[in-house]
Amino acid sequence: MPKESMPILKDPIPKKKGSRKVAVILFLLFLTLLCILFFRSSLSKISEITFKGNTYSTNTELLEISGLKTGAPFFGTSADKIRNKLLTVPSIDEVVVNKSFPGSVEIIVTEHALAAYELTPDGLLKGLLANGTKIDLVNGSMPMDKPILTGWEESDPNLSKLCSTLANIPDSLVSDISEITPSPTLSYPDRIKMYTRSRFEVISAISLLAGKAEYMNMIMESQDPGMLTLLDADTYVPYSSSDSEDGG
Repeated sequence: MPKESMPILKDPIPKKKGSRKVAVILFLLFLTLLCILFFRSSLSKISEITFKGNTYSTNTELLEISGLKTGAPFFGTSADKIRNKLLTVPSIDEVVVNKSFPGSVEIIVTEHALAAYELTPDGLLKGLLANGTKIDLVNGSMPMDKPILTGWEESDPNLSKLCSTLANIPDSLVSDISEITPSPTLSYPDRIKMYTRSRFEVISAISLLAGKAEYMNMIMESQDPGMLTLLDADTYVPYSSSDSEDGG
């Protein structure tokens, strides 16, 4: 029988590596072109900037401090950088920055609480925040819900401590205090004298006031008007007793 011939195996055709490289290069060029078009389009720009919660600073003032402006690159600055810039404003306590694509930036501001008012030597009324920052009042009406501070030096370090303390004691008690003046002694450099709308005269110290607030409120709600001392030792003398002693 004749012998069968073996089939001839063909050499494998090499893959064209060049075409794959070209495809990758074309894809990268296309991607680059898309990025260029995106960053040149309005979608990549800030289109809206809103502020919420600011009372003592205008939107215009905060906008300038933040460095933001409509039409600027949306990804040009981070929320943390915007927040840190706005925290340099003395009246601001906290800032939350919400960036929403495309183009929206919302800034929520929390300001220091209003603690008291100050009567300046020229007769003007200024607001004092919890950190001691002074603010101009929006209207000229006489406030009745916070005490007025009189006789304080601008450089007195106890002034900001007093504001911080007032912001952290109950509003019901603060609203009854009409006036606070400094009354320092060697034993109590931060000693103060307070006059209340319920006709009490109270002597205390800034460093002790927060701890004495509850007792002070209890006396003023249950006793007749009088002299109340709230230091290391507490004393209460009604005006009727003082008048009787003076008369005797």
